[in-house]
Amino acid sequence: MSLAPIHIAEIKSAALLAIEGAQDLDSLKNVKIAHVGDRSPIAKVNQMLSQIPIEERAALGKLIGSTRADINQAHDDRERKLKAERNSISLIKERVDVSISPRRISQGALHPLTQIRHEIEDLFTGIGYEVVEGPELESGWLNFDALNIPADHPARTMQDTFFIEPLHSDLVLRTQTSPVQIRTMLERKPPIFVICPGRTFRSDALDATHSPVFNQVEGLVVDKGITMADLKGTLSLFAERIFGENVKTRIRPSYFPFTEPSAEVDFFYNGRWIEWGGCGMVNPKVLRVCGIDPDTYSGFAFGMGLERTLMVRHGITDMHDIVEGDVRFSRGFGSGIR
Repeated sequence: MSLAPIHIAEIKSAALLAIEGAQDLDSLKNVKIAHVGDRSPIAKVNQMLSQIPIEERAALGKLIGSTRADINQAHDDRERKLKAERNSISLIKERVDVSISPRRISQGALHPLTQIRHEIEDLFTGIGYEVVEGPELESGWLNFDALNIPADHPARTMQDTFFIEPLHSDLVLRTQTSPVQIRTMLERKPPIFVICPGRTFRSDALDATHSPVFNQVEGLVVDKGITMADLKGTLSLFAERIFGENVKTRIRPSYFPFTEPSAEVDFFYNGRWIEWGGCGMVNPKVLRVCGIDPDTYSGFAFGMGLERTLMVRHGITDMHDIVEGDVRFSRGFGSGIR
């Protein structure tokens, strides 16, 4: 590379032309590396000064210095201009019309099932009960045997229960929240006052009134001197708080393996009797399996479906509305957030 003034002028001319031709900041950055950086032509000629006679070095050094200064100045001017253009474009693109009404973002909401579950939990904790929960994947012993459900009971068949493979694992998706009651009686001594809300699973097709995944709330009381009168009073209070003070309840004889005597509870609502759930006195066999002396303690249990409770109270006729997650359905219940 020559150090003649004419070659230095050519380096300057090429650099200024490249700088002026840069159309954006990214391309200008590349131009700076090529024409101002450590490996640029002007940097290389500056490194060659030591190779020329000392009497010529001062004049050429001054020329190289002024050339580099001119190139840097041209770069800075071009950079300021490109930044100004970028900012002007951004201001136009990002302009906010403050006269436009702000976009409203809908508040999140609890699902109606969650809302009614919280309502029931508040009711029972307010009268001294405790809310307990358990696993949805449950052992067959806790889901059936401990509840006095024999091996040949229809509830054990594939038509009603989701069994987990391998079958010898004896694991099922719980068919009710009653195993939580068993766990509670195994772990605690009376007095016991608990409710057990949660999801349960049965091999049903989804239709207007059924779902393979549904929610229950079960109650359990075990103490000295508990009678059917205590059960009836508790169910009456429960129904009044959920459906209104004027609601009436009745119990009808029925059969469940884990209660004796057993009953169905109905309530009179909107001019008709509606079946609500099952109830009864805890079977002495169940108490004994859990290590509780049935000669000293007695208890009652009840269980209701949350979906059914929600459907009756709000006049919902199709289970699909509850389970399909359409916000147009949930919006009518408010946020439920406290």
